[in-house]
Amino acid sequence: MADIVVKTDEVVKEYRMGDNVLRALDGISIEIERGEYISLMGPSGSGKSTLFNMIGALDRPTEGRVYIDGQDMSKLSQAQIAWFRCHRVGYIFQSYNLLHVMTALENVTLPMIFAGLSAKDRNNKGAELLELVGLGDRIYHRPDELSGGQRQRVAIARALANGPSIILADEPTANLDTVTGREIIDLIKQLNVEQKVTVISATHDLKMLDVSDRIVDIRDGMVERIRNRDEIEIEIGELAEH
Repeated sequence: MADIVVKTDEVVKEYRMGDNVLRALDGISIEIERGEYISLMGPSGSGKSTLFNMIGALDRPTEGRVYIDGQDMSKLSQAQIAWFRCHRVGYIFQSYNLLHVMTALENVTLPMIFAGLSAKDRNNKGAELLELVGLGDRIYHRPDELSGGQRQRVAIARALANGPSIILADEPTANLDTVTGREIIDLIKQLNVEQKVTVISATHDLKMLDVSDRIVDIRDGMVERIRNRDEIEIEIGELAEH
């Protein structure tokens, strides 16, 4: 029996602008198994980032339900949602979202403060995570002393700070060149396999195809299709032939 970590049930999200209603999500139902690498793909305005926010409890649906490990997220209090965001989910953003006055180590250990770790434990774990992402020699550098790829590696280390079961990556390669973007994709896939963490990425990047277990194509707020690994490999072969 499949171990379902994320389930959305007929999720609708509407935004009101005066008398107008924009339906960003129009009844999306998907199931994601533990340990999967899922890419949400679609054009700008398709709803993939909105769905991403629903799964990460960054926003609430207008209708429908989101379940994480069988828990209906709409039943949680604000305090419980805050705990969930701190302990269960790691976030990687397109713009890194690092604090520029802090070192790489301080940025990575910041979520650990909210989780209640001691300063010694935070620093030891933060240094280990930065070593894991290839920045063991950059722990005291601030973001403006790092390249774009290095900043994203810091962001990935921070996402792993409290041992999440799910990593949500929102356009993680959008601000990177092709080579660096490939390195970041491979790093996230490596962590997906080695740390057994479920990865859900909202992306335009076609390089995500060959590391994803499934691609969920979103269009006009609905699931257009879901492609599994075998279909993805066929498409990659077709691209290589042309």
